[in-house]
Amino acid sequence: MKIAFVGKGGSGKTTLSSLFIRHLTANEAAVVAVDADINQHLGAALGLDEEEAAALPAMGAHLPLIKEYLRGTNPRIASTETMIKTTPPGHGSRLLRVREANPVYEACARRVVLDDGDIRLMATGPFTESDLGVACYHSKVGAVELCLNHLVDGVDEYVVVDMTAGSDSFASGMFTRFDMTFLVAEPTRKGVSVYRQYKEYARDYGVALKVVGNKVQGQDDVDFLRAEVGDDLLVTVGHSDWVRAMEKGRPPRFELLEADNRLALQTLQNAADDSYGNRDWERYTRQMVHFHLKNAESWGNAKTGADLAAQVDPAFVLSEGLIAEISEPQPA
Repeated sequence: MKIAFVGKGGSGKTTLSSLFIRHLTANEAAVVAVDADINQHLGAALGLDEEEAAALPAMGAHLPLIKEYLRGTNPRIASTETMIKTTPPGHGSRLLRVREANPVYEACARRVVLDDGDIRLMATGPFTESDLGVACYHSKVGAVELCLNHLVDGVDEYVVVDMTAGSDSFASGMFTRFDMTFLVAEPTRKGVSVYRQYKEYARDYGVALKVVGNKVQGQDDVDFLRAEVGDDLLVTVGHSDWVRAMEKGRPPRFELLEADNRLALQTLQNAADDSYGNRDWERYTRQMVHFHLKNAESWGNAKTGADLAAQVDPAFVLSEGLIAEISEPQPA
């Protein structure tokens, strides 16, 4: 399942992303974690020290390699220079799998060892002063979107993306790339403002959206969130001594996380797992094509000098059944 954590800055989405990743690993699931936030904190939340977190390779810096690999032998893509962040796969494209080894993971992912297993961690790379006037943050997360467009995941496989704060992902349609979106909201008016934006944008695209109430201190906070978001409120999370220790760089073993919070994380996993039965690969592919054509018309054709609508393979539908057919075998 592809899962996004979103919310306003300071809502705790990175902390909850890291807890959910640890929970999945404790349940022996295969996990690829992606830090797509403009402020790169997921590595630290997963236990990396400052030097290790800073050494994570930036996906944006490896965009030419990513494009070359994913392009494969797709005859509709004339060159990597004509690939943009929304370019969809077609016959001849290479697809990514969660459990495989491939050049994209080799260049962009690093193994992170947790208490109960290990994961692959990828990061867009931070937005620095050197980027000003040269590139925008959307070009960095474009590497994430391109990989999501070409990724096929199955049962007991999870791709967990810590998204940039606010509603920036609506600029490209990346918000439609997920089976489940968890919106982390504090019990305040500002805390639910991003929820309203997401709800409005997601309404026409069938995006599965659930709210995780964070920093909840009592029933009044729960009642407030319920009044603001209704049945979209999935679960609430309160104070955690374990999280406080983690933020000080001294986390206990994950098995010592408070029972209520472990139960909340299991509720998140149950909701994500339930979304698997609602997968509609035809709709997923159709939305991918929709946003590609939209981006091609608004800026992609002018930037590349090509008709990017020609990249769309009308006979192609992304699905788990295609992985053996069009993806070259890779070592386990």
